Amino acid sequence: MDSAASAQDVSHRNPALRRLDRLIWAAIAAVAAIVLAAPFLSGFSIKWSTFAPPLLASAALTAVAWFYRRWRPDELLASGAENTAQLIAFAAVAAPLSYLAASANWPLQDQMLDVFDRTLHLDWRGLLNWMNNSPAIYAVLHPIYLSLTLQMTTAALGLAFTGRLLRLRIYLLAFILAALITIAISALLPAMGAWPYYGLTAADSPHITPAVSTSWPVFYGLRDGSFRMLVATGSEGIISFPSLHAALAVILVIALWPVPYLGWTILALNLAMLAATPIDGSHYFADVLAGVAVAVFSFAAACWIAAWIGGSARQPSGASAPAMFPGFAGE
Repeated sequence: MDSAASAQDVSHRNPALRRLDRLIWAAIAAVAAIVLAAPFLSGFSIKWSTFAPPLLASAALTAVAWFYRRWRPDELLASGAENTAQLIAFAAVAAPLSYLAASANWPLQDQMLDVFDRTLHLDWRGLLNWMNNSPAIYAVLHPIYLSLTLQMTTAALGLAFTGRLLRLRIYLLAFILAALITIAISALLPAMGAWPYYGLTAADSPHITPAVSTSWPVFYGLRDGSFRMLVATGSEGIISFPSLHAALAVILVIALWPVPYLGWTILALNLAMLAATPIDGSHYFADVLAGVAVAVFSFAAACWIAAWIGGSARQPSGASAPAMFPGFAGE
């Protein structure tokens, strides 16, 4: 479905889109409430200055969305602004939620994950040696691994400005579900990651310093109680199993696949990201496979939620997804 057709049809879908927007804001508010309650229930404190930039950005974008709905109606611009605001707001509160999960200090599962890899004959050290012997390849993969935030923002705007407004909400719901699932699992099955588990040093990897190396002191501090600060901007990615990087790479590909040109670009980028994730993210192959499974489940669940909400907004009980959203196949 092109943007013009979506813009003409959007008035018919507004009730469903508004309900989805309210659901997304409710999820963000629920996570924020948990983070705000943490200092009263534990030894954590909140570093408020790190929440100011995402809060201001989200507020500004929400104001833009309100303007383009109330004063100069343009649902494409309004959706692009509001849903980007939601993306920023959720990322800001999900990061400290992952810190709370790590502080549960459940037994580490690195040995189990290592055994899983070996059982499938997946050689993590072999991949590291190959990348050390191919510095040019790693030089390409490293910035792609770091591109996740840019890709996610681009995806939200790309879906909005091509008129795929329902798919945009499904993408955001899938992101939220994947993040919450990985955070919950990481609390129950925490892992330090492959680099520290194998006891590797700079001498073992002359050309590679993993992107997540700065997260290890925070992870250990959360587990032993020496780090008790909840951070939004500047937070560290501390989740090993499942890999949220892998989950979001797959969600990006599924969400953007119908968009001409952009779909193929995102596919290429995220195949490279999946290849970089074990080394740059210090992930076992088990982490990556679990992340892919989380992504597929989250996107399917998001589609089901959208169909259910759309049915209650537009159709009598029992209506099917195609009847509710005739343009969805084209989105």
